[in-house]
Amino acid sequence: MAWILRMDEVIDSVVQDFDASLSGIGQELGAGVYSMSDVLALPIFKQEDSSLPPENETKHPPFQYVLCAATSPAVKLHDETLTYLNQGQPYEIRMLDNRKMDDLPEINGKLVKSIIRVVFHDRRLQYTEHQQLEGWKWNRPGDRLLDLDIPLSVGIIEPRTNPGQLNAIEFLWDPSKRSSAFIQVHCISTEFTLRKHGGEKGVPFRIQADTFKQNENGEYTEHLYSASCQIKVFKPKGADRKQKTDREKMEKRTPQEREKYQPSYETTVLTECSPWPDTAYVNNSPATTPQFNSVPQHSTYTTPDSNSSSPNHQGDSIPQDAVDHLQSTATMQDTQKWLLKNRFSTYARLFSNFSGADLLKLTREDLVQICGPADGIRLFNSLKSRSVRPRLTLYVCQEHTKNVQLERQQDADNGDNSNSAIYVYHAIYLEEMTASEVTQKIALAFNIPLHQINQVYKQGPAGIHIVVSDQMVQNFQDESCFLIAAVKETGEGLHIIMK
Repeated sequence: MAWILRMDEVIDSVVQDFDASLSGIGQELGAGVYSMSDVLALPIFKQEDSSLPPENETKHPPFQYVLCAATSPAVKLHDETLTYLNQGQPYEIRMLDNRKMDDLPEINGKLVKSIIRVVFHDRRLQYTEHQQLEGWKWNRPGDRLLDLDIPLSVGIIEPRTNPGQLNAIEFLWDPSKRSSAFIQVHCISTEFTLRKHGGEKGVPFRIQADTFKQNENGEYTEHLYSASCQIKVFKPKGADRKQKTDREKMEKRTPQEREKYQPSYETTVLTECSPWPDTAYVNNSPATTPQFNSVPQHSTYTTPDSNSSSPNHQGDSIPQDAVDHLQSTATMQDTQKWLLKNRFSTYARLFSNFSGADLLKLTREDLVQICGPADGIRLFNSLKSRSVRPRLTLYVCQEHTKNVQLERQQDADNGDNSNSAIYVYHAIYLEEMTASEVTQKIALAFNIPLHQINQVYKQGPAGIHIVVSDQMVQNFQDESCFLIAAVKETGEGLHIIMK
């Protein structure tokens, strides 16, 4: 009996020790130590949580852009909307102030700047956007991918375009007032398909609007909001036919199938997106005088052929004087020819109604605003015939003219009526600084057929003849003088010796 009582005491002691051990474990690993609030307070979760908005705060965009064109009914529920547009038709984009009472008070009573672009939707075409647009520009000289219809637009201030950015327009507007921009898209979706045999599926575009406010320097560089939508552009009336076809297809589907597709809405709301990376393609200074390039719809000039892309290409039908200098008496047709032959075909349609006098009246600042800095300065220099200093100038004299004397009357005060010899030299100007260029310029200066010159030598020490090479020409001193002797060979050719 005593042994049983002793065993009970041992068991009670073991139980108490086990409970104590469990109690210790509970104290070390209690709920307070591993609560979810403490876990989320770890640094790795803090970093992620800081970028998320609070649970009780929903994101409220400051603006809303609405494209007044119906969405397609043949788009599935979870896909992005698709809107069909007609080429060249004006479509309204309403810009609505969507701010709450205390949102962005710094723009109250001030203007904001918006840049609207038409860009590629497919990533494959985004990577080759520059090449795609250059190809379109060559096939459609003088045209723009995107234009702003100013007469229809409301509340738009200082609209501007840049000839270097044919797919973008920019303007200022007041969020407190009604503002609408009417845009025209001139490129169609099938112009950028790989195969162009008819019936191909056109590529989708995006219309994107980026809005900025002024910084401390008065420049519109601080991003406020960006939104975009997906579109396809058809030839005139094509969008209406495509919309009708999609509607008829949906009507033939069963009610269960129709539930998988979005309804067609009368307008397209642009959804928020990241800002376009190239945001400063024009001058941001508000003090700059606005210039909008209105492009006439019809032109009488002809498109140059493929060979005219070379700057050295010269047509037989246009005299050289018309290429070098534009006269004030030039007609509109002569001005068009001058623009085409001087590699300004992009602006030929823009200046289709300009005569030579009209074009020559434009100042350097005017041309920079119309054509952009690079082409504007180049056009101004071409109009003013501003010559460029050659890289190397040489003076050459034909050897047999050495004994020719030209009479020169001396100053009456010294009374010296003696004759003095004057050697007549020709100046040749080198740009490429090559031996072939020297040969061409010598032949031109002395009326020697170029095909008759076999070789050009320079007389060296002890009367030796050294072949004139590109490296030798590059080491000629500027404004060096040479006597030119022509030695006839047994055949038809000549050797030119520079002494």
